[in-house]
Amino acid sequence: MTLDRALVEALEKDYRTAPITEPERVMVDYVVKLTKDATQVGKEDHGRLRKAGFDDKAILQITLIASWFNYINRVADALGVGRK
Repeated sequence: MTLDRALVEALEKDYRTAPITEPERVMVDYVVKLTKDATQVGKEDHGRLRKAGFDDKAILQITLIASWFNYINRVADALGVGRK
């Protein structure tokens, strides 16, 4: 969470060029891959996260949080939440 509007806009435009740390970029790369096709996530992705400083507990938390948001957004979309 951030109140930095410029950061939010940079992330929305392209997180790969946004002013975030390398560990944050590795984490977002992982979350994007997980969101697009979780079956493509593998040991090498977990290795990149570990190399960036994330331990197994953090990798689990990142995975669970991203997966929950993916799930709840799909539920909301299927039920028409937010549509007029």
